[in-house]
Amino acid sequence: MKKKLLALILAGAMTLSLAACGGEKEPAPAENTTPPETETQEPAEAETYKVGICQLVQHDALDAATQGFIDALNEKLPGQVEIDNQNASNDIPMCSTIVNQFISNDVDLIMCNATPALQAAVAATTTIPILGTSVTEYGVALGISGFTGTVGGNVSGTSDLAPLDQQAAMIQELFPDAKTVGLIYCSAEANSQYQVDVVKAELEKLGYTATLYSFSDSNDLAAVTESAAAASEVIYVPTDNTVAANTGIIDNICRPAGIPVVAGEEGIVKGCGVATLSISYYDIGYKTGEMAAQILTGEADIASMPIEYAPQFTKKYNAEICESLNLTVPSDYVAVEVG
Repeated sequence: MKKKLLALILAGAMTLSLAACGGEKEPAPAENTTPPETETQEPAEAETYKVGICQLVQHDALDAATQGFIDALNEKLPGQVEIDNQNASNDIPMCSTIVNQFISNDVDLIMCNATPALQAAVAATTTIPILGTSVTEYGVALGISGFTGTVGGNVSGTSDLAPLDQQAAMIQELFPDAKTVGLIYCSAEANSQYQVDVVKAELEKLGYTATLYSFSDSNDLAAVTESAAAASEVIYVPTDNTVAANTGIIDNICRPAGIPVVAGEEGIVKGCGVATLSISYYDIGYKTGEMAAQILTGEADIASMPIEYAPQFTKKYNAEICESLNLTVPSDYVAVEVG
């Protein structure tokens, strides 16, 4: 019995020993599944550009075009454009000085507001992109014969040309009984000469006697206006920067004499005119800004960009001057905001 009991005890001890030796192994440590840290790249800074604006003179139309240009650039390239906005104060040689300063400052693009500014820039550089605005006829302004709508090279832009035949028709609509029209313009502005030549021909087709009255600068404007008012029943003034900056001279002569003035653009009408077939200078300036953004970012090649024109025209009138001249305009004319 004792031997049997001893055998059972030994067998139990062996069983415990085997269980201890054959038990489960300790689990291996878990692998680290966290992805290794990677270097984070800072977002690339947006490229910045320098743009110079050369505006011939301060008046409503050109001011609106410049503002439209600036607004478009800031919208298309927010925070990326440094703008140097300069005004030549109607001193044509000053345009060259301004443009040459832009070139020295290594600007990326030059915007030229009005024909003399454009001419100065074109004479100064063939490499920096140049965009014009408030330029009536680029072929005339740049001496391009057979102009087809694209300047080429480093020049493009927008035009402020309104249909000149329709401006002549406006004179007939408002003053069908008049016989004589005097056309006042600055002979130093090539685009003014172009406009009065076309309107004169259109007026003569309509049966008017049309006479040109040119002045060389603002010093001659009063004397020329007096001559034109004395010999004419109606005065026509084209889109002319010198006139636009001196509308008070014309108004002080023509309105007391009872002579109505029809103008090529709204800014002149605000100062001395009764009516115009007008474009929005803000809109053409804005379009120029859109073109500039495309050029700066490489989206478009300026050499192949055609000149852009205003999409629509509006008949407008100056209510105050019309009232003082006892003139009633048709219902489709829109009053300009004066003041």
